[in-house]
Amino acid sequence: MSTTPPRTRPRSPLASPVRVAGAAAQLAALGVVGPVVFTILITLLSVGVSLVLVLGVGLLFLLAFVYALYALGWLETARIDGLYGFGLPVRRPRRSPKPGFGGFVHTVWLQFIDPGMWRGVANAAIATILGLVVLPLIGVFAGGIVLAFSPLFAGSGIVALGRTGIDVAVAWAVPAGILASVFALVAIAGLAILHGVIARAIMVPSREAQLAEAARTSNVQRAGAVRAAEVERTRIERDLHDGVQPRLVSVGMTLGLAQQKVATDPAAAKELIAEAHTSTKAAITELRQLARGIHASVLDDRGLDAALSALASRSHIPVGLDVRLSARCSPTAEAAVYFVIAESLTNAAKHSRASECRVLVREREGGMLWARVEDNGIGGAHVTPGGGLDGISHRVIGAGGTFRLDSPVGGPTTVEVSVPCAS
Repeated sequence: MSTTPPRTRPRSPLASPVRVAGAAAQLAALGVVGPVVFTILITLLSVGVSLVLVLGVGLLFLLAFVYALYALGWLETARIDGLYGFGLPVRRPRRSPKPGFGGFVHTVWLQFIDPGMWRGVANAAIATILGLVVLPLIGVFAGGIVLAFSPLFAGSGIVALGRTGIDVAVAWAVPAGILASVFALVAIAGLAILHGVIARAIMVPSREAQLAEAARTSNVQRAGAVRAAEVERTRIERDLHDGVQPRLVSVGMTLGLAQQKVATDPAAAKELIAEAHTSTKAAITELRQLARGIHASVLDDRGLDAALSALASRSHIPVGLDVRLSARCSPTAEAAVYFVIAESLTNAAKHSRASECRVLVREREGGMLWARVEDNGIGGAHVTPGGGLDGISHRVIGAGGTFRLDSPVGGPTTVEVSVPCAS
């Protein structure tokens, strides 16, 4: 998901003096900076399109164009939310779940069609136009003040009203200057208020849109949770059928043979009982590992850091663990991240031929729990239906997070997840 959920705040008064002054100042700044920014965007687009067939050079300009749009949308969202306190969702880059170069291209496309980004760009364009109107009005305001005081230094004759080309007799300079300044000030305030109204209409999702997005997100999370549960159930059944069940059957057969030999060959019966005892302990160990795969009790007792430390100590390949968390997250979020890391380390040990892994866990802006697992193996990992990566990806989606796998052939393999801490 590309954004964090919107924060609910009461609507702020757009016409408060502080906000009107702030909006006017920002519009004036946009009147200067905005044309330069949009000139750069248009240049990147035109050069990219014109050179796209020249050894693909134009693609680099088009890529820069897409991410320049994203940067503008992100800055505009932050500017509007900082000015008016609408509680806008934090813009986040969209990421494709697909691996490799195809995933990178898909990521760029998802970013290009992000509606939130385009809303920010549209609002910036309108604000730039309003800023181009505000700049001369500021000149009129300043010229009116100068005109009002012109009798003190002009003596007699005609005085020009700055930025307008209008000449005023000195006898009428004071009222004309005051009138011009008041008119310009009122116009600037009106444009500042209009800016707030337009920004609210463009940037703030409607109640219906918020409900629709919440319903869509809920459906995605429910489908992910159902799919994760199905994959987990299949894994448990497979582990029981292929591991513990045959071992317990073997224990039963061994004990049956021992029972038959107790009277005729006590020594052989003793060896069979010892063999059954060893197999029973192995079965208990497998059941413990299976139970740990279902739920890691250390998560509840000591938290994610301790659980990951125990996980790293049991890994068959060296693990560099770096966890920096200031507080506990919800059990759902911690469990999702834990099992992502556990499955990633298991896959690395089984398939990647890696000699080491690195695990990073951090708190991110917006109340997100972020984790990254990277190994130096041969790569080529991909999500297959019913596989371990399929299960953990849907588990992360079910917790309201995002899952990303990057595993080009030749390595390295990187798994990256973000989960809402309060999920």
